[in-house]
Amino acid sequence: MLSPKRVKHRKVQRGRIHGEATGGNEVSFGEFGLVCLEPMWITNRQIEAARVALNRYIKRGGKMWIRIFPDKPFCKKPLETRMGKGKGGPEYWVAVVKPGTVMFELAGVERATAAEAMRLAGSKLPIRTKFVARTDLEME
Repeated sequence: MLSPKRVKHRKVQRGRIHGEATGGNEVSFGEFGLVCLEPMWITNRQIEAARVALNRYIKRGGKMWIRIFPDKPFCKKPLETRMGKGKGGPEYWVAVVKPGTVMFELAGVERATAAEAMRLAGSKLPIRTKFVARTDLEME
């Protein structure tokens, strides 16, 4: 599972996600990418499930980049606990993604293989996603 080695604050406020992604919204490293279309928190387990689905389909043929990292702690109070007595402890880690964020990139595979691999990875995530290619983005 992905998680940061150390953070400045152990517990953080929830915040709110609004607007489009301004950074990390272009295919920079590979030839193909998986772009999210909705704002959401992606957990470290969901990122790992998508990574495994990608690797299994391409059979480690090409190179893969994970462009998001879960660096926000999700805090939760235990079940059947009365209100008050402070914020709950960190349960797991989430990555904040905005619409337009490139989450995964692939290189060294054919377009059809990459599209199917990204479709499988996107089905492991709780948001709508879109397959993009670097050549398509350059033409626009």
